[in-house]
Amino acid sequence: MKKLVNDPRSFVAESLAGFARAHGDLVRVSTAPTFVVRSQLVPGKVGIVSGGGSGHEPLHTGFVGRGMLDAAVPGEVFTSPTPDPILAATRAVDQGAGVLYLVKNYTGDVLNFETAAEFAAAEGILVRTVVIDDDVAVQNSEFTAGRRGVAGTLLIEKIVGAAAERGDGIDELETLATRLVASVRSMGVAIGAPTVPHSGKQSFELGADEIEFGIGIHGERGRARVPMASADELTDRVLDAVLDDLSRKPGERMIVLVNGMGATPVAELYLVFRRVAERLDAAGVGIARSLVGSYVTSLDMAGFSVTLLTADEELLDLWDAPVRTAALSWGV
Repeated sequence: MKKLVNDPRSFVAESLAGFARAHGDLVRVSTAPTFVVRSQLVPGKVGIVSGGGSGHEPLHTGFVGRGMLDAAVPGEVFTSPTPDPILAATRAVDQGAGVLYLVKNYTGDVLNFETAAEFAAAEGILVRTVVIDDDVAVQNSEFTAGRRGVAGTLLIEKIVGAAAERGDGIDELETLATRLVASVRSMGVAIGAPTVPHSGKQSFELGADEIEFGIGIHGERGRARVPMASADELTDRVLDAVLDDLSRKPGERMIVLVNGMGATPVAELYLVFRRVAERLDAAGVGIARSLVGSYVTSLDMAGFSVTLLTADEELLDLWDAPVRTAALSWGV
């Protein structure tokens, strides 16, 4: 496989070095231990920290900045960060009001963030943790007990980050994040597998006419391996699974994210969004806000996911609030 790699063992470090030079006005990158922190912290503000294995960029490092994360802790590719850099990031962002962890539901992430929280508590830092499990595809996988955390993480980081920026306390932020986890659902499909740098091989094999339905963001198996179909048929199948799992009331509106998995052209993502919009219109579901692009990826996996978040006026105001990060920026 052809990849832009020097030494696979230094892939993440070299990528972060480039990220630091490109976005030095927004972030500072620590290398010992490794974490990314907002360049200008706000005194008295609750710190918002997330992280996980690399390979999902721009998640999480691309969302560090005003109105989103105060720090992100990247592990090696598809590998959870250890407690030491998580603790270091926690110390770096603690401004006296506590720190909220937003953690995708993968076993390593949950365990290591929990351990870091215990160490931080021993140092007198107040830490709360909310686990994100928006994937409706499977109840358990080789990476998780329970549902996986996937592209809905972006929506939660944005909204909780905006609430922290306006000055909400840690209790309010924990309540808000928990409410969002209960209101967001996602599902994805892969039409091509990712290639992990250190192995040089695709993480799974698909036949010429096969897709993986309900894929995870590490390339783990989904609900089923099924024949390739048209874009509308695939979109319908994904959207049906999300809607079936999401409690809805008449008149509710949604924030809709159509997310690329890393190697999907944006023109194809808009084609998917077109079908999502048609279906939601027909179902009487209002699209209050939308976002289309590759934000929660799996290296060079080809495919897409659809995320729906039920949103009231408060959540929409928080979504619209100013944000300035490497990967998401508006209102500033």
